[in-house]
Order: sequence, then structure tokens, then C-alpha cells
Amino acid sequence: MASASSTSARSLFIESKMRLADRVQVNVNNIASLARQIQRGSKSSDILMHSAKNFTQQEHGLEAAETNLNKIALIATHLEYQIECINRSSIILEDVTEQIRAMQR
Repeated sequence: MASASSTSARSLFIESKMRLADRVQVNVNNIASLARQIQRGSKSSDILMHSAKNFTQQEHGLEAAETNLNKIALIATHLEYQIECINRSSIILEDVTEQIRAMQR
């Protein structure tokens, strides 16, 4: 009788152990499913992708702005040279005008 009772207890223990293992497996699967749902719900990967696209667009815009600023700086330098030439020419023109007036007297 003792062996029947120990066999019964052993089978109950094994059965309980199997049910516990099954429940643990179900819980692990449920946690994995929940993690997937949270990730889909948060759309963190979509937000990161959108942020990366915006960053690259901003980077391209900044590069274009830098190129334009360099062109404007070059144009400003050329304008300064032209202003210097105009100033020299106006000084020479004043001298020539004085010489013409002197010749006309």
C-alpha cells in the first residue's frame, strides 16, 4: 500500500511539474506576444525612421545653405573689387576733368 501511495504521489508530482512547465511556457509566450504588441503600439522604429529622414533632409538643406553662403561671399568679394575700381576711376576722372578745364582756359 505504501508503494501505491508513493507511486500515486510521484505521479501527482510529475503531473504537477508538467502543468507548471506548461504554464511557464504559456506565460513566456504571452510575455513575448505582449512585448511585440508594445513595440508595434509604440511605433518606436517608425519614429526613429522618421527622425532619421528629417535629419538627412536638414543635413542636405544645411549643405545647400553653406554652398549658397560661399557663393554670396565670393560675389561680395567681387563687388568689393569693383567698388575699388570705380573709386580709382572716379579719382582719375576728377583729375582728367581738371586737366580738361585747365586746357579750356
